Amino acid sequence: MDSIITYLLTYNQYLIKIIFQLLWFISKNIPLGQFVFDDSNSPEYQKFKLDRLPTIIKFEKVDYQLLLGYYHYKYNKVLKPISRRNNISISNTVICPKCGAPHEYIYNNNGTKGQYLCKVCSTTFKEYNYVSKIAYKCPYCGKALSKHKERKSFNLHKCTNSKCSYYLKNLKALPKNIAPEDKYKYKLHYLYREFHINFFKMKLYEPTEKAIGFNFKKFNPHILGLCLTYHVNLKLSTRQTSHALAEIHGIQISHTQIATYAKVAAQVIKPFVDTFDYKPSTLLVADETYIKVKGIKHYIWFIMDACKKSIIGYQVSDTRSVGPCILAMRMAFDKFKDFKNNTIKFVADGYTAYPLAKQQFELEKNMLFNLVQVIGLTNDDPVSTNHRWIKQTVERLNRTFKSSYRVTCGYGSEDGALYGVTLWVAYYNFLRPHPYNYWRPLNELKEFDLAENMPAKWQILLRLGQETILNMESSNCV
Repeated sequence: MDSIITYLLTYNQYLIKIIFQLLWFISKNIPLGQFVFDDSNSPEYQKFKLDRLPTIIKFEKVDYQLLLGYYHYKYNKVLKPISRRNNISISNTVICPKCGAPHEYIYNNNGTKGQYLCKVCSTTFKEYNYVSKIAYKCPYCGKALSKHKERKSFNLHKCTNSKCSYYLKNLKALPKNIAPEDKYKYKLHYLYREFHINFFKMKLYEPTEKAIGFNFKKFNPHILGLCLTYHVNLKLSTRQTSHALAEIHGIQISHTQIATYAKVAAQVIKPFVDTFDYKPSTLLVADETYIKVKGIKHYIWFIMDACKKSIIGYQVSDTRSVGPCILAMRMAFDKFKDFKNNTIKFVADGYTAYPLAKQQFELEKNMLFNLVQVIGLTNDDPVSTNHRWIKQTVERLNRTFKSSYRVTCGYGSEDGALYGVTLWVAYYNFLRPHPYNYWRPLNELKEFDLAENMPAKWQILLRLGQETILNMESSNCV
């Protein structure tokens, strides 16, 4: 017995020695200098870091003709247009963003670098300012930002000042052994994203033309309820639903007819589901998951009430950009009749669309809320430790959705993805029994008291959706 213990101890010391040699080899031959950088372990992730808002200067409109008249009154002479001697012409489309002076009064102020100077009001502006009528300045050094890149929904502005305190601080935090040609991998300069698409003016609850009434020639509302029960509640595909109705109920209905029923039903139910008064708590959690549409990756954004478990915001999108995130957050925040600033705690993962959306809510709507980002899969910081249980609620929601999504093997169109998600959200919020609510639906409707079975409940949801559409149309007419 003693010889076995001695052997194990000796072997244990041998393993410790091997581990020490491997750690020494890794530290010597694998560059770990990037971990010194304060932003993130990955240089690619730093490019998406969100900076604070810049100083925004809006040009006050002044009539250049009034300024010319005032100049003539004060100095008793006419302010003449610029006489150019450097053979550099100014485009006819360039005008002063402040006074509206035409190109005859515009200097090319710094050669080919794109800055102009107005002779009438002495305003300097970049070549893109005469379109936006807004100037952005770095909040750290006060220098004007230059447009760096153009993206699909926003323009990226960059501070190019080499003496900016923000740039010098990040430059100092770089690894000491980094090669000069690798500095571009790290985010050093201050960046600001200017959105040229206003996501706050998009309508969220506009009735669609497909939300029409049902005109049954061969079938009836009960068969429609059966189709939705098998297709949504029992997670059967349209072909399996058609087979079940034929084998169990003796109803001969094609899978295309079932798909048509489901699509129209989703359009009818969606306004009721989206505008229902869920009376949410002040603790929200969000996450995004991917689906396939014609084999191409799409995304679903879910925002749920972490306390009451209801889904109060969702969007289906073909990109993982900030636009769908803002729309889903708008849908969730609309459920609050009285939105009080800094009372809502919004928990999400580390994806940068959420802080960027938060910035847009502050800038456009002056809506303030507390954003908590749970980073990674392990509790490596106090924030993740305290809020991991909240993040797990939406992760379980994703798994529940995926269990019904997998039977579809992906959607055939974006409309199909939207109607599938809409019907599933309606089922999850109003029909599905939840252990959280003692195996009752999350939102119990008094209209369901007269329903004897699940197909009848689907018919009631359709009636409530039609009433919601009529109310929306009558309010729009008024």
